[in-house]
Amino acid sequence: MTRFFPAKLLEKLESFFGRGLVLSLAITIALCLAVGLAAFFFLNSAAPRTLTITSGPEGSSFQRNADRYAKILARSGVTLRILPSEGSEENLRRLADTKQHIDVGFVLEGGGAGKTYEHLVSLGGVNYQPLMVFYRGPKRELLSQFAGKRVNIGPPGSGTNGLGRALLKANGIEPGGTTTFDETDYPDPEKALRDGLVDLFFVMGDSTSSTYIRKLLRDGDIRLFSFTQADAYVRRVGSIHKLVLPRGAIDLGADIPAEQVHLVGPTVQLIARESLHPALSDLLLEAAREIHSTPGLFRKRGDFPALHEGDFRISEDATRYFTSGKGFLYRVFPFWLATLAARILAFLVPIALLLIPAVKFAPTIYRWRIESRIYRWYQALLQVEQEAFRHGDDASHRKDLLHRLDKIESAVSRIVVPAAFGDMFYGLRGHIDFVRQNLLTRGDSASRDSAATLSPGDVA
Repeated sequence: MTRFFPAKLLEKLESFFGRGLVLSLAITIALCLAVGLAAFFFLNSAAPRTLTITSGPEGSSFQRNADRYAKILARSGVTLRILPSEGSEENLRRLADTKQHIDVGFVLEGGGAGKTYEHLVSLGGVNYQPLMVFYRGPKRELLSQFAGKRVNIGPPGSGTNGLGRALLKANGIEPGGTTTFDETDYPDPEKALRDGLVDLFFVMGDSTSSTYIRKLLRDGDIRLFSFTQADAYVRRVGSIHKLVLPRGAIDLGADIPAEQVHLVGPTVQLIARESLHPALSDLLLEAAREIHSTPGLFRKRGDFPALHEGDFRISEDATRYFTSGKGFLYRVFPFWLATLAARILAFLVPIALLLIPAVKFAPTIYRWRIESRIYRWYQALLQVEQEAFRHGDDASHRKDLLHRLDKIESAVSRIVVPAAFGDMFYGLRGHIDFVRQNLLTRGDSASRDSAATLSPGDVA
């Protein structure tokens, strides 16, 4: 019967190296493969193909940006599931809740103040989010002038609500006083102001549709509040920045706004779970760079994305990205190919880390095993020789020693050693013969000495 190639190869290896070494190497390789498979399944480094982002209400800047992120990630075969929310505060609550399957979300700077979120990291700032305050009536320069009025601070769960409360509190305006705090999510803020439902309206892009914001800006009867004390707010409230809306920035022809307006607002941060795969972190930051690096009303070209350590520690992957760019595999190969390569490496690297030292030391360990089989019989041989010296010319004891020597030789002849260790094997057998000859010589000498001491009368 024709034998297969692996069988022939195994036979040649066994004849050259010995069956024991081949078997030891086979076991070592099998163990390394098992470790590699375990690493592949349990430490799988392949990037997932689906992400979930918590965004904002329909029409908000958060929602629109999430849509743009989804289109960019789709080019690399990654699906971005968009989960609408009320805004920044709800996004943070979702990310903090480990029971919810959320990977990333937009959170306003200052939203996590005073709290610790160990499993959340920042991928950096991606934009400024201006707070706009609209009102009707005569021009006013201080927020404190709205005390006793009906103030809409945005729906609960929005960044507008949290920041609005902080700014009003800085002016001594808090719930329970003469000022009415309205948290109604009006579908049309312009109509709510015109109908007198509210006197002051706080809006931000995280929770309000840009369509309504543009309508408010273009309404000649509604004023945009200018924070003349913007520098003081920045120092007192913290986590906000002074922003300037230039005259005519909305509409040059209609001169909207008719004067320069000072605003305040936080930075929008891209917050992710610490478990986010590095490759997906890179993809998100690539998308952020494509979307947010262009100039806008409140930013210059290249301002964003940027490392911005606010309430959350900066992700190590984000730091690496801003320092040296994407990981090597994802920089050189298309995403799908880099992902495949990462899976292969996750399988091969643990094998290589174990196999290289294992193969290096396997011959040493095998040689020690073979040598130990031979050397242990030298111990028995030494005992025979030492007893021969101790008992001198005792013929019965010498006969017993020769019998033990025969047993040792019989056991040694059954040892299976590869040809490479033949010198040691035959050396042992030669030493057995040497001890036997010494015993026999000692016996002959004792016989001659005994004959020489006999008297003539004894001979007769």
